Amino acid sequence: MTGVRTAIRRTALAITATAALSSAAFAQEVQWQMAGTFASALPQLGTLGKRLESQIAKVSGGDIEIRFYEPNALVPPLEVFDAVSVGAIDAAFSTPGFWGGKVPALQVFAALPFGPASPEYMAWFYFGGGKEIFDEIYAKYGIHSVMCGMLAPEGSGWFRNPVNSVDELAGQKLRFFGLGAKALEKLGVSAQLLAAPDVYPALERGVIDGLEFVQPAIDLKMGFYQIAKHYYFPGWHQQSTFFDLMINKDRWDALSETQQAQIEAVCGDNVRYGIAEGEAIQFAALEELKAKGVELHTWSDEDLAKIKAAFDEVITEQIAADPDFARAYESFSSFRENYKIWRDIGYLK
Repeated sequence: MTGVRTAIRRTALAITATAALSSAAFAQEVQWQMAGTFASALPQLGTLGKRLESQIAKVSGGDIEIRFYEPNALVPPLEVFDAVSVGAIDAAFSTPGFWGGKVPALQVFAALPFGPASPEYMAWFYFGGGKEIFDEIYAKYGIHSVMCGMLAPEGSGWFRNPVNSVDELAGQKLRFFGLGAKALEKLGVSAQLLAAPDVYPALERGVIDGLEFVQPAIDLKMGFYQIAKHYYFPGWHQQSTFFDLMINKDRWDALSETQQAQIEAVCGDNVRYGIAEGEAIQFAALEELKAKGVELHTWSDEDLAKIKAAFDEVITEQIAADPDFARAYESFSSFRENYKIWRDIGYLK
């Protein structure tokens, strides 16, 4: 009897092993084209996309290839949402805030003015109900998206001349991002979102009077200091910023659970890497900018209060205009109110 049981056990193990080998042999290899919305040479904005490309190849043993394409190589940067949605391209590396004109609610998942640092933002997204709403919203457009990077706080303005008060911004044309742009419009600013390749030429030709772009390390690479010498902080509009990997939903659904998990794991590590790198590279960039003649400024408490009041108006309007925005922002606000209990007692002031 013992011999029979042993034989049966060996046969079962052999069948299991054969099935596993067969499954591996017929696993579908993935070769995707991924549009970048920022050049691969730009720190974080592009390098995190290139890192995704290299890391997913390693983690999957070469079974998943997500090839990064430079902006405009496949489609213009601000058109990648539609291209992924209809399946013209497989994926894109971007930030949800770029699509606020199409899907207002996605701005809640990109960067919130006067909003959270990365630990609080991630806590809400992964454990406070944010991800479920995020997935539902993207699915309406045939997209599955995975958070795949996070940026440190940004600078909030480059100007040729000092700005003594935010009141002086009225009538100026500024390149600005997301909900922050809408807040400045309340103060009389003409705000517009420009793709990265268009920003420096617009500043150089006087098409815009000033701008915000990203962090000191990235802004240094962009060369804004050659035209504007006054750089303003803090980045009230983007204290932390999520980047995501948008994937055509049909392509995502066709993946095996293992392949989906591999992409999620690499993107999760990309978030970790982005936060750590972003915090590590700013001080050297600030020193170099100062050496190039850039003067650093900070907004006064009075100025920040005026901007915050304008932002509160924007939020009220956005909530009234879009049910998905209202649902997402209410979820975040409720979590933030509860999180404040922990933040106030758990962290040094």
